[in-house]
Formats: sequence, structure tokens, C-alpha cells
Amino acid sequence: MAVPKRKTSKARQAKRRSQWKLKSPNLIACPQCHELKLPHRVCPNCGFYKDKAVINQE
Repeated sequence: MAVPKRKTSKARQAKRRSQWKLKSPNLIACPQCHELKLPHRVCPNCGFYKDKAVINQE
């Protein structure tokens, strides 16, 4: 079995883990109702996708 020869320092560990950040979602405005939504998804507010009504909102 492979075993590390030396202890990994805290600085080396932190450098490796510095890229573990969470990114905020990229929201865009819906062309119909101008609410924020995820790109390439049906708008949860009005139900439109690419200028077509996909979900009937009542």
C-alpha cells in the first residue's frame, strides 16, 4: 500500500483547499416577466422558455 513519506504541512494543505469555494448561481432576467432565473431553464414565475409558454400559470 502507498503511504506518504512525509507529513503534509498545514500550509500545503491550505494551498490545495483554497480552490474549494462555492460560486453564486449565474442568474439572468426572464425576457417575459423580467424576474431572475437560471439560464436554460423554464421561468418559475411565468412558465415561459424561449418565448413559448411551456407551463400554464394561473
